[in-house]
Amino acid sequence: MDTTVLDTSFWLTAAGILALLGFSAFFSGSETALTAASRAKLRAGADKGETGATAALEVTEDSERLIGAVLLGNNVVNILSASLATSLLTQLFGNSGVALATLVMTVLVLIFAEVLPKTYAISQPEAVAARVALPIRWVIRLLSPLVAVVRLVVRGLLFILGQRIEAGQHMFSIHDEIMGALAIGTSEGTVDKEDRDRLIGALDLGNRTVEEIMLHRSQIEMLDAEAAPDVILTAVLNSPHTRLPLYKGERENVIGVIHAKDLLRAVERFLRTGDGNLDSVADLDITKVMMKPYFIPETTPLDEQMREFLKRRTHFALVVDEYGDLKGLLTLEDILEEIVGEITDEFDPKAERMLKPTESGDYLVEGAMTIRDLNRETDWTLPDEEANTIAGLVIHEAQTIPEAGQVFAFHGFRFEVMERKDNRITKLKIRPLAPLAP
Repeated sequence: MDTTVLDTSFWLTAAGILALLGFSAFFSGSETALTAASRAKLRAGADKGETGATAALEVTEDSERLIGAVLLGNNVVNILSASLATSLLTQLFGNSGVALATLVMTVLVLIFAEVLPKTYAISQPEAVAARVALPIRWVIRLLSPLVAVVRLVVRGLLFILGQRIEAGQHMFSIHDEIMGALAIGTSEGTVDKEDRDRLIGALDLGNRTVEEIMLHRSQIEMLDAEAAPDVILTAVLNSPHTRLPLYKGERENVIGVIHAKDLLRAVERFLRTGDGNLDSVADLDITKVMMKPYFIPETTPLDEQMREFLKRRTHFALVVDEYGDLKGLLTLEDILEEIVGEITDEFDPKAERMLKPTESGDYLVEGAMTIRDLNRETDWTLPDEEANTIAGLVIHEAQTIPEAGQVFAFHGFRFEVMERKDNRITKLKIRPLAPLAP
């Protein structure tokens, strides 16, 4: 070891290395804090007037530019510190100083410039992000020309590899973050399954269409507008529904919707202004009581349709396909049930449960049960891209309408057709082929 080199230059170089390690720690901790911080919490802080939280929201808006600037700064200071350490230790120990500098800088960078600052940042990401956001903003502005060149090169290389990144594209999806947080919370027991289902149901409304949850036209209770008014009155009073479509000639030709309250008000007025004899209700003109039908396309997203229901102050719509043919019926309650689960009242018919577990581990499932509802109740992951109902999934996979007693295996489950009525599968028995992962 040559002690003659321990002069002012030596100590200045050593101090420079320590300062560069400090900058490296700053960049590493900032990267971790700004990428791990919850934008929702930062927004809450910004709304309270916190300058750091506001700056953190600003710098994380363009995540690609943020990461580019931080990584560029971090790599510059790491390379520079390693070069200075190599030069310094080479003066002291000769050629062996290169190996020694590599060992020493690896340990120092790993502990003090990577693990320590990142561990601290991840323990309280929002607080650290708020503190480092202002200086990082200046770093981004200073390095923006170099970052722009780096970004251009990276996008070019990715384009060659067939990967395109849209301008302004965010690195993280808020929707995916929430879904992931709910999944982790449920697996750890901090979020109830029912709460998770309600939140996911609300988040998924924009990804689902009216067709997926509508009541099929074969199940719609409808009234013939040409029937006698007293017959219609009796049917309305006996129905569990307050709104019933009226058709003329054939069921596809819906001309209006009768509301039970409107009909009863009309009957009351008719009796008061007439002879008071209930038999005279036969002279009531039902077409003057009915409401104009509201038709919607089957491809309408559920969140848009819910807003439209609220805007129109109506709860009832008839669903049609691209040719204008009647496909089904949708109510506001149907959409709400996708969030909160089944809603029933004292007038709803007491139907059997669509899903019944058996002692042998099988599940008896009504064919009309939607795949989404089955997945929701059992935590399964059966695909619903090709079909909405369990019966539809079996028919799609079998490429035919199976007979009762036929058995199929796909997607990791065993499906046995228990009952078939005409061309409809009405009941199935389902069992996982292997134990499901916890």
